[in-house]
Amino acid sequence: VQLVESGGGLVQAGESLRLSCEVSGFDFVDYAFGCFPQGPRSEHEGISCIRRDDPIAWYADSVEGRFTISYDNANNVMYLQMNNHVPGDTSIYYCAAESHQICSTYDSAGDFGSWGQGTPVTVSS
Repeated sequence: VQLVESGGGLVQAGESLRLSCEVSGFDFVDYAFGCFPQGPRSEHEGISCIRRDDPIAWYADSVEGRFTISYDNANNVMYLQMNNHVPGDTSIYYCAAESHQICSTYDSAGDFGSWGQGTPVTVSS
């Protein structure tokens, strides 16, 4: 599975960004896609997760109500719409994919085997 990210940048607090993660190299419906600040070796939890076959997503408390994750099955792209940024959102954001994975608060970076290259998001106050 290959994941290619885009859409990071420099914004001011209160502004918005949309991250895109183009996915290729897989055929299964049973896949979950997550977003993890700081990447595959991070000990931090993910911030959002969505399954390809279920539009109901999971969000960390820190982004609930501000971020929206979605998956475009027709084009195999995961989107993370990030609104009302705060300085604490500053990080390198990585998308990740894993087959037979559910989305829950117990997900960790180690549960996901395929990763994008990361895209930086910087929020100034």
